[in-house]
Amino acid sequence: MNRNWNDKSNEQKEQLRRLKEELQKADAVVLGAGAGLSTAAGYIYSGERFEKYFSDFAKKYGFQDMYSGGFYVLQCPPEEMWAYWSRYIWINRYMPIPNDTYDRLYDLVKDKDYFVITTNVDHCFQRSGFDKKRLFYTQGDYGLLQSSNPHGASAHKTYENEEIMRKMLLAQGFEIGENNELIIPEGREISMRIPSELIPYCPDDGEPMTTNLRSDDKFVEDEGWHQAAERYSEFLRRHENLKVLFLEAGVGMNTPSIIKFQFWKLVNQRPDATYACLNYGEAYAPDGIINRSICINGDIRDILMKL
Repeated sequence: MNRNWNDKSNEQKEQLRRLKEELQKADAVVLGAGAGLSTAAGYIYSGERFEKYFSDFAKKYGFQDMYSGGFYVLQCPPEEMWAYWSRYIWINRYMPIPNDTYDRLYDLVKDKDYFVITTNVDHCFQRSGFDKKRLFYTQGDYGLLQSSNPHGASAHKTYENEEIMRKMLLAQGFEIGENNELIIPEGREISMRIPSELIPYCPDDGEPMTTNLRSDDKFVEDEGWHQAAERYSEFLRRHENLKVLFLEAGVGMNTPSIIKFQFWKLVNQRPDATYACLNYGEAYAPDGIINRSICINGDIRDILMKL
């Protein structure tokens, strides 16, 4: 028999009460964040945001969301590919975060001993006040480029991209506001190409550059990546015998081994640890740790507002 609305509402209230209690009691919080968290923060890759900045590409090629387009334009001439990717990177990395979801999450953990591991690449944690030495971005960063064929001097290096992205956007006809808002001037036609001289080449090996996003075995794990990985491992070691809350937010099943499965394993191994899962439609825990799990199904921003 299906539970009625009141049953579900009461269950969520109880789970929220437990989560508040565990946050208060925890010696430390390990926060694991996936794409669902940024979706709750307003990073929608289709619909209005897509139509505003990519309607020309949609009309020409027929794809209907930024994510699909990112793969499609890899087959285009580099002048067109970088016109697309400069828009993609700018609105998802340098423009203001659409809402306060990350701010609310920071307020929740800022006074705790915390560490963040995330598969997100939009840099929202650091932009919202989280300590960069308590962050591990496992899958890259929209704000970085790397060589498309890293070797020699470029083998372990990434390169900041804000300046070159800005030049690409201005060359297409966009304007950029004081808060990095990407502006389409009234009456101006936006170009789908950048000048050939703006195509980025690696300064260390001369190869064409690409985004520092994990997609194949050429992904560059630079010095900062390895330092963050070590800080994360050290954090887990230092808190091995303490009361730790493993708080997972918006993690799906695309790359479950990085956060979700690891959290389940760690909680199973540590009798004083608690697992919490905030997710829209996928809030659950395995039987082995269900008695030490808090699963809240709903919009993450709404959950954080209630907390």
